[in-house]
Amino acid sequence: MKYDTIIVGAGSAGSIIATRLTEDPNHSVLLLEAGDDYSDIGALPEEVKFGYKTSNEIWTSEHNWQYTARGTKDATIDIPRGKITGGSSAINGQVFLRAIPEDFDNWVAWGNDKWGFQDILPYYNKLETDMTYQENPGDFHGSEGPIICHRFPEEEWLPGSKAFVEACLKSGYPYCEDANLPDTDGVGPIPLNNPDGIRWSTAIGYLGISRSRLNLTIRANVEVKKILFDTTRTKPQAYGVAVESKGETFVAEGKDIILSAGAIGSPQILLLSGIGPKSHLTEHGLECILDAPGVGQNLRDHPLLPLKWATKPNVDLDPFGPSGQILLRYTANGSSLKNDMIVYFGAVTSKRRDQGGTKSEPIGIGAGLGLNLALSKGELKLATTDHTDQPHLDFNLLDDPEDMRRYREGVRMLVSLENHHSMRELVDYRLEPTDEDLATDEKLEEWIRKNVGTGHHVSCTAKMGPTSDPMSVVDQHGKVHGIENLRVADASIMPDCVRANTNVTVMAIGEKVSDFIKNGF
Repeated sequence: MKYDTIIVGAGSAGSIIATRLTEDPNHSVLLLEAGDDYSDIGALPEEVKFGYKTSNEIWTSEHNWQYTARGTKDATIDIPRGKITGGSSAINGQVFLRAIPEDFDNWVAWGNDKWGFQDILPYYNKLETDMTYQENPGDFHGSEGPIICHRFPEEEWLPGSKAFVEACLKSGYPYCEDANLPDTDGVGPIPLNNPDGIRWSTAIGYLGISRSRLNLTIRANVEVKKILFDTTRTKPQAYGVAVESKGETFVAEGKDIILSAGAIGSPQILLLSGIGPKSHLTEHGLECILDAPGVGQNLRDHPLLPLKWATKPNVDLDPFGPSGQILLRYTANGSSLKNDMIVYFGAVTSKRRDQGGTKSEPIGIGAGLGLNLALSKGELKLATTDHTDQPHLDFNLLDDPEDMRRYREGVRMLVSLENHHSMRELVDYRLEPTDEDLATDEKLEEWIRKNVGTGHHVSCTAKMGPTSDPMSVVDQHGKVHGIENLRVADASIMPDCVRANTNVTVMAIGEKVSDFIKNGF
């Protein structure tokens, strides 16, 4: 059978595109997923189903690709990515934070004029049901979308959350009631997609709508080896994919092929298919179908650094409660980049995993310091030509001196908050960084490099842009330059990482690319 569309990856964007395209009963879609598929919420494994009401660690789950990467010159870091329908939306931290208008202003300035904030706003609204503003959504919230968003009201804040907000306000940061409104910053509730603790992924929200359609075929536990091309034409034309299912290799053919395998999976498949830097492909003995130097380059992420405090014995720490309720966004001193810093406050935290900590044994409160717009960038390259081997990942975190400067200041700012009365009432002592780590900038930088990890927002490895940009891989409709019938639609096509958690923007990409396809672009 030849399908109208084959989608590789049933994740945050792929599940959405499959759902939207099959609204036309005459359009057939084959949705391929390397991981498992669960047909209803009740069947989901506990660590996938629940965002915080579980003791099972997602880090070691079989539904996590469990990538590793060079983080800095001093550290190798773990990179979790979802290997299941729903993709990383099925294993993530459920922060439902939108990008800011300035992010899209940059995309437009770089030649993507259909990606302004006003262009993307309708898709942000379309995909969500915001329970906080459902009765009065206004212009900036959705009330009928497949993904449920909410915020914890102040009366439900844990003691740590209340203390952190008070300390931030006394330090001069404004209160932010709704971080998803444009032109806002400061401290306030996190928008989340975990109603009653359930991680509301695209597998639940979107495939729950579409999986019964006869024109949608979902095949789980199928890994794509490469894309197949007809190279006899003026431009190479994608006509199918070679896949592996239970040890056997098959060919699936489609009129259009869409890669939605994520910012690691999509560029890896492109490279294995002969699309990428010619010298790199030649090094691995691969035929170069298209010399595309941008594939795997421009890798972006949000660095994330844990700070932790042990709390006094009288502080109740429920390991299965909603620890993540509050965030702080601000602009670093001396920075020209608005809202370039973010803090995710944890009202309950445990020791780090590499120190033997487990979620069920909390020790205090914590803060994750994130760099919302890093200047450093890394790369993805093939390690081997075996599709089952993970690629070489170099995140190159904090390589730019300005990234490290902003991070140093951010750590010292967070440490200063412990001096406020609200925090002193809870905190027994600081676990990390130690006073010795803070003694000099040199010591602090050493501690940062050893302990910084991923913010789980890998992106930009097949960026969109005009053909005048030699490092762009796709045009603004997601079509791969120089190739017919092949698109990419996931976090890899972002030109730069947005100043927010990436998941809701990837969902919006899925919605927008679906409309591009429906409208003949």
